[in-house]
Amino acid sequence: MSSKLIGVGVGPGDPELVTVKGVNALRTAEVVVVPVMDTGERGRAEATVLHYVPEEKVLRIVFALNERSDRGRREAAWDAAGARVADLLDKHSTVAFATIGDPNVYSTFTYLAQTIGELVPGTVIETVPGITAMQDLAARSGAVLTEGTEPLTLVPVTAGAAVLKDALNGPGTVVAYKFGRQAREVAQALRETGRIEDAVWGSALGLEEESIRPAGELDGEPLPYLSTLIAPARRDGRRGGKL
Repeated sequence: MSSKLIGVGVGPGDPELVTVKGVNALRTAEVVVVPVMDTGERGRAEATVLHYVPEEKVLRIVFALNERSDRGRREAAWDAAGARVADLLDKHSTVAFATIGDPNVYSTFTYLAQTIGELVPGTVIETVPGITAMQDLAARSGAVLTEGTEPLTLVPVTAGAAVLKDALNGPGTVVAYKFGRQAREVAQALRETGRIEDAVWGSALGLEEESIRPAGELDGEPLPYLSTLIAPARRDGRRGGKL
């Protein structure tokens, strides 16, 4: 019988935002893998998982989560992680991989699933969706993500501030991820496109160090890497104006 690898989205940090299905998947799995950086500190996924499963069931596997320039180092980490998970699947019927946010949105699980598909053909791979940072920030700040026919664009600023600026020149709401190191460029793009007034920024959502502020207060200083920005679509204030 084929083993199963389940990517479980555990949300942006608040343990109460893990879905019932996600909690059940974590508790049912024989082993829960959590990604950690090679520096060794406990990540958000691990901290969230430990609210629901005992520590002895959790296995840390190093990923080059903070590596942006050395592709060889990054892929070596993926290969090593894949080999460890493949070994686990040989011994256990169900292995869960916990990832912050959603496993199908900018998640390390994507690379792991691809690697396991090659190393262990026949493995059943499933995902359990999770609450995303943009949903949590919208809820905590009162920012409306979309109305009527408005589009929604999600931009990782690691692709460059120019990509963000192009999106901000469009008609809908823009959400930016991974922009902490480029906070100055992000603030400049918001001002140049006239989108800074209603935009909101947040980091460490659901945690003690949570910070949610109007984007206009950004002073250009570097922010936490896992920061989220919402720039709502331009609206005229009429109810149903975009229908």
